Parts: sequence; C-alpha cells; structure tokens
Amino acid sequence: MLTTLVLLAGCGSNKKPSLSLPYETYKLDNGLTVILNEDKSDPITSLVILYHVGSSREVPGKTGFAHLFEHMMFQRSENVKEDEFMKSLDKVGGDFNGGTNFDWTIYYEVVPKNALELAMWLESDRMGYLSNTVTPQSLALQQNVVQNEKRQGVDNRPYGFTDYVILKNLYPQGHPYSWDVIGEMQDLANATVEDVKAFHSKYYVPNNATLVVSGDYDTAEVKALIEKYFGEIPAGEKLTDPKPMTVTLGETRKLYHEDSFAKAPQYTMVFPAPQQYTKDSYSLDVLAQLLGQGKKSPLYKVLVKEKKLTSNVRSYNQSQELAGQFEINITANPSTSLNDVEKAVFEAFTRFETDKFTEKDLERIKAGIETNFYRMMSSVMYKSFMLAMYSEYAGSPDFMLEELKMMQGVTMADVWDVYNRYIKGKNYIATSFVPKGETSLVAEGSVNAGVVEEDITKATQMKIEAAGEEVIAKTPSKIDRSVAPVLGPDPSITLPLVWKTEVPNGMKVYGIEQHELPLVTWSIVIKGGHLLDDISKPGVARFTAQMLNEGTKNKTPEELEEEIQLLGANINIRGGEENITVSVSSMARNFEKTLALVEEMLLEPRWDEEQFSLNKTRTVNNLKRSLADPNYLANITFGKLNIGADNVLSTDISGTPESVEAITMDDLKGFYEKNLSPSVANFMIVGDVDQARVEKAFSGLNERWVAKDVVIPSLVFPPVPEKPSIYFVDVPGAKQSVISIGNLSLTRDNPDYYKAEVANYMLGGSTSGRFFMVLREEKGYTYGAYSSFDGMKSYGTFNASAAVRSDATLESVRLFKDIMEEYRAGVPQETVDFTKGSLLKANARRFETIDDKLGMLNTMTTYGLPMDYIKQEEDYLRGLTKAQLDETVQKYIDPMKMYYVVVGDAATQLKGLKKIGFGEPILFK
Repeated sequence: MLTTLVLLAGCGSNKKPSLSLPYETYKLDNGLTVILNEDKSDPITSLVILYHVGSSREVPGKTGFAHLFEHMMFQRSENVKEDEFMKSLDKVGGDFNGGTNFDWTIYYEVVPKNALELAMWLESDRMGYLSNTVTPQSLALQQNVVQNEKRQGVDNRPYGFTDYVILKNLYPQGHPYSWDVIGEMQDLANATVEDVKAFHSKYYVPNNATLVVSGDYDTAEVKALIEKYFGEIPAGEKLTDPKPMTVTLGETRKLYHEDSFAKAPQYTMVFPAPQQYTKDSYSLDVLAQLLGQGKKSPLYKVLVKEKKLTSNVRSYNQSQELAGQFEINITANPSTSLNDVEKAVFEAFTRFETDKFTEKDLERIKAGIETNFYRMMSSVMYKSFMLAMYSEYAGSPDFMLEELKMMQGVTMADVWDVYNRYIKGKNYIATSFVPKGETSLVAEGSVNAGVVEEDITKATQMKIEAAGEEVIAKTPSKIDRSVAPVLGPDPSITLPLVWKTEVPNGMKVYGIEQHELPLVTWSIVIKGGHLLDDISKPGVARFTAQMLNEGTKNKTPEELEEEIQLLGANINIRGGEENITVSVSSMARNFEKTLALVEEMLLEPRWDEEQFSLNKTRTVNNLKRSLADPNYLANITFGKLNIGADNVLSTDISGTPESVEAITMDDLKGFYEKNLSPSVANFMIVGDVDQARVEKAFSGLNERWVAKDVVIPSLVFPPVPEKPSIYFVDVPGAKQSVISIGNLSLTRDNPDYYKAEVANYMLGGSTSGRFFMVLREEKGYTYGAYSSFDGMKSYGTFNASAAVRSDATLESVRLFKDIMEEYRAGVPQETVDFTKGSLLKANARRFETIDDKLGMLNTMTTYGLPMDYIKQEEDYLRGLTKAQLDETVQKYIDPMKMYYVVVGDAATQLKGLKKIGFGEPILFK
C-alpha cells in the first residue's frame, strides 16, 4: 500500500504542504523488508541495504568483526570477481560506500537509473553468495587494511584513544558498547575464515535486512527485479532485536592518558543517557545545545569568554539503540590545568540553573531542527538512509515525522527534567588527555587509563600467502548470476538552467531555480582572500572574515547569533586562499531576512575587541595544535616546497602563531576598507526563489555597498623541480607515515585542466584507480591512496598521497613512483573506455542537490568558465582517444620531477628511503 508523508512548513495559518514523501513498504517471503520511494526529480536511483548488525553484536575477544566484514563485502562474491564490485559501479558513474556503527551496517549505491539492476545484482550476490569466496588471503588483506584504518583514525592522531577509554569505563565489562566499533588490534589479527563465514551466515540474511530504493524507476519493474535477485536468498535463523541496556554509574571515574600527538590538554566529561527515539533523548538533544552551543550558552560564557580556559566547547547527546551518552568536550588552551576546566564546567552548570533559559531559546533551536530536516531530504541517498533507519529501529518509516514532532514538542519543563535526572549531581566519566610529560595538568583524582599503544617496530600485520589456483563452489540459483545485467540506454541529462544579471555596483548575480524543497542556499564570493595578505603578516584576510561574524554596529555578537538561529539559518563568512566567502542556507521563506543580516554584517562590522582577543587566542592555539597532526605537517611542507617559502600562499591561511600574535585591529580594518568590494564579487543562489524575487531583495545591498578598485596581485611561483627528492618530517613514534608526492601544475582555468583531471581518473582519482588498487587492495598497506589535480585561479598542484603502515614506507614510496612510470608508458584502450564511460555517466548525479548546483555556479564564476562548460567537458569525453590521454599523462604526470614528502618516525624510516635512488633524504624542519 502506498503511504504519503506530508510535512507542513511555515507559521500559523500560513502553513502549507512543503514536503510530500510517498513510499511503499512490504516484505518478501524470506523476510527482507522492502521500502520504495519514487522520486523522478533526477535520472538517478539510490539502493540502500541496512543490516541490523553492528559492533554491539560482537563478543569480547572477537571485537571489530562487524566493521571488518563491511570491508570483506567489497572484495568479491561467487559471481563478482575480485575488485569487480567497485570497478562495476565506478564504470557506470556510481557513488557507493558502506559504514558500520554500534547498531548497524549499511551499504549504498547511487547510480544513473539505467544501472539500478546492476546494483541489485551486486548487492544480492554479496548477501547470498559470498561465504564460499572467503579465503585466508582475502581475509588477511582486509585485516591489514582495517588495522591501517585504525592507525589512521585512532593511533596516529591527537586524542585518538578518547573513545576507547570512555567506552571501556562508561559501560560495564561485556556490555555491547564497551569496545570501539573498529575493535582491538589483536582481535582483528585473531579473526579466522571460519569466524567470518559464521558472522555472515548469521547476520547477513534477508530477515535481518531492510532494502530501500529511492529515485527514478518504474514500480512494477523494480518489484520484479527485487524478487528476481533477492527473493530466492534463504532466510537465516530468527534473530531477536537487542533490548535497551542503559547504564548507571555507581561512582565518578576519572582517567588520564599522556598523548604522544597532543599539543594541548583535552577534557571530556560523559554522563549515561537513555536510548534513541525516547522523549528523554530529544530533551537531552535540546539541553546539549542550551548548555554548550553558541555564545549564549553557559559553558561558552564561563570557559571561553570569562575564564579563557579554551577557545571552544562542544556538548552533544548521542542516543543509540541500546543506550546513550551525554558528552562535553573541551580542548583547553596549552598548559591549562584540566582541574580548572572541570571546576569551570560545574560553575557553568550553576550558571545554567541561576540564569535559566527562555521560550525564545527553545524557538531558535527548533528553527534549526526544521531546516536541517529538509536538508536531509534533499538527496535520494539520505532519504533512503532515513527510511531504512526509522523502519528498522523505530518500527515504521512514518516515525520520520513523529520524531520531528517530538523534537519540536520539547518544552522548558522537559529540559529541566532531564537536566535534573541525568546531569545535575550525577556520576560521570572524565578523561584527561595531556601532552607527554605534562601529567600535572590532569584533573584531580584521575588515574592512568592504561592505554597500550602499538610498538611501531613490531606493528601488527597479517602475512598474505600466495594463493594457488582457486575453484569456487557455486551456490545453486534459479537465475544465471554469472553475467552482469546489461544496462539500458543512458538517461538523458538536462543541465541546470542558469540565469544571470549584474547589479549597478558591479556585482554579478547568478541563479538556478529548484523548487522541490522550501530551501535556499547562496553565497557571495569576494576575490582576494589570503592572496592579498602581506607575506610578513599572513592571516589578516582570514581574521578579517572571522570578525565579520562577530556582531554588527547595532547587534552584539550574541544578538546576531540569536537572530540567525531564530531564522533556522546558517550564515558564515570565512577566508580562503583566493577569496572571502559568505555562505548562507535557510528556509526559502527567510531569504530576505538572511540577506538583510548579511548586508548588516558586511557593511556595519562591529570590530568587537573582546571577540578580537578570543579569535586571536583560538587561531594561535589551533595552529600550535596542528603541528602535532602528521597530515597537517605533510600539507604545509608540500606547499612550502612547491609554492615557495617566500610566496604568501605557502603559509597557512590562518597565518603562523607569530604573525597572528602581531595582528592588530587596525590591520583588519585596513584590509576590510581596501579589499572588500562588490566590483570583485559574485553572488550565487540556488533554491526555491526566482530571479525577480532575488533582484528585488538586492536593492539595499546594491545601494549601500559601494564599489572600489581592488588590485589582485600576480604572484611568482618556483619552477617544477628538475629531479625528484625526498623531504622527511620527523614525528617520533608515529604509527604511520603520511606520504605526499607532487609538483606545481595547472590552474583551474587552464584549457588543459579538465583533460588532466580525466587523465588522472584511473591513476588515482577513484577507487578503481591504480594507486588504490595496488596500495590498498593488493598490498593492504593503507586505508586509501589517491591522487588529484587541484587547480586554483593563481596556481595548481598535482598531488598523490596515502597514510601507510610505518614499516611499509619505503615500499609504498617506491610503488607510487613505479605506478606513475608505468602509467606514463601508455594506458590501454580499456582504461580510456572506462574513464570516458564513468565520467559521462556520473553527470546524471552531479547536480542533484542545491549544494551540488551551487558548487557548479561557484566553479563557473570563480574561474571564468563558460556557461556551457559542463557540455564542453562532455564533448571532450565523447571524443577522447588513447593518444589524447597518453599525451596528457606525458605532459603533466612525471614522477621524476616531483617532491616526495614523508611524515613519520625518522628513527625507523628515514635512512631506508635512500634506497629509492633520489639521493640522501632531507630532514625538513
């Protein structure tokens, strides 16, 4: 039966239907839940499968299995060859991935509508026909990949072990949430083929899954395809859904850890909370925003504004299937006592109780909830996610609107009730993560958390034995699954219609109408940015942009923030390398009001002295903390080598700690007066507004924003290196090496730029690219390896990168070089055809959301591309030849004229890199 969810937007009697979401749900005989949502807005379709299995289904000693199996699902199945899953979807221009958390594992594909049957064939094969293909070799490979993912996301970054410590102490031993989703390194190493097969046969079954199809399709055809591919897969054993297992702490527990990568102490406080979809969970969501989000919050007032212990506070509620946790997270200023931070948190609680909050505070929070809900509805993928989640965990897709109603129905009494029952005077878990050797900063009463870090000289890795000739047993099927379905004709693609005008003050205005949802997103891009900074004092442009967010002549910073929130809007002015951008998103009904606020922010800045001081401290501390991040070090070193240390763009857009300390308010006012002009600005808007309405709304900004002459400098860049060299940045004890290879290359407006992007696609521009396939899928050295051309207006780079297991550094650098050399030797016609087909077909999903369309306008206007640049790209692809692709590779990808940057542990990795043959590696400081 077809059901339609209707949401009303607006105020009072002006409410009108603004979202109509039709869906149909039914079950197959094998128990598979099916949800169909037809949406013909774009010629694309999303296929999502949610399995009711996450790390909470594991047992101690076998942790990380759910996530490990997510990786196994992408390798092969009985009828889909090794790595063909990813290649098949890349070939048709699809987007795909998977994810695992405590409670679920989800997979998705977004494809042109003619490839939906292909996606079903692939998904059904790995649901029902995978176990026979699991071998010791395939398991060992993915064990290595997941271990490297853990190093990248946990072991090799500041505060990476925080969740591990919290979960282990918040939940009792054996509780399904008492271990990380990614699992223990030793448990991952101990997994066997039999373990994996048993896990698949128990949980990856139709009666434990929900399938959602959303997008452009024929209902009768889709139902037949679902029955064809999924209907014969047998149901598994009957599984009982886990019941909530909320926890109560008998005492407060405080723990500390000396963090090898931290440059500043971090304090985290966690209270037990209820499970998801409960009244209390929504009230706690609101409480979290009242306590710690925004300038009016008591945590911000006490810790940031008054005591200046930190530059930022975070508070949020995370409710899940079995239980929840309410968290407050504070990265303190360097050398700050976390004991002082903890005391200040309790002072903020007292402030909350005495100052209280108002109905207006609730109103601003609820306005944001409405806008965010509509934004979640803007893509077929996210609609599919939501339909699957509500069906599986709340009992029906209809709960989507019930949840919105519950969130908007939270009262002041509800908030005080949950504050008193879950926070005030309750026991909690607190973690103090401090830099090595600074245990004097931990909160009083903390004990060592007992974190055992991996010894990089004995890194866990699985040996991948050479496999003999394999004969895979085939599971009987009623249909021939051995051949992929033939795609129908490619869908016709209609490029968005762009309107254009220019207002008298010189600003150019571009727009695209999209009326599916009552949303609007727009931006003003002002040329200049970091490009206009003085090399002796970098960071002024970004600092100026920051200060434009901090109040206006007639509004304090708190008042401005509140007005924006009451509109359910997001307004942010930020500085970039070559521009300053005003970004706005809101309900369409509030377009004029947000434009009026932006006019005030741009033309009547407050230059608030208190916010100037706070922003300076925040920026300096962020820069200092970044120096502990291996990825940041790789990026900044790559920039200095390729762009030149005497070029302002080689510095961080925020500047340096020293330059920011030297910036004065007069510096910001001078930059503002000299460089912000409509004559170098473009206005772009997409959404539920037409050209006439936009032009009418522009009268105030047009009359008041007076044009001035702004000179955009032409910077000098060094030549590409004549020979390769290796630069090493030492991070003692690093669990991985971050590799960044490349050189100065094409600007975005260069006629060859798109040709270069096309040439790179099968080298490192996709999961089917050679870097990814060799370094991850063949060797298991990394979680991901990619390359890209990144073109700006004034310069561009080619960059290939990966974070690899420390003891695989030498081999990985060699592989990057060898793969590029092989690619230069000539690509096969198969690669040309794959590239051409994939990129052409991907255009079907290129302009789905209002953010996608705004991105297209931004690219076109910022880089001076013609209105039909997408069509020109398609024409180039249709005529692409092997000779053209080979010529582009020869011209722009030469590994013997690149810088090789490696960030890792010099004691174990530096010396060996000489074997690459590029001379003595240079230790970069």
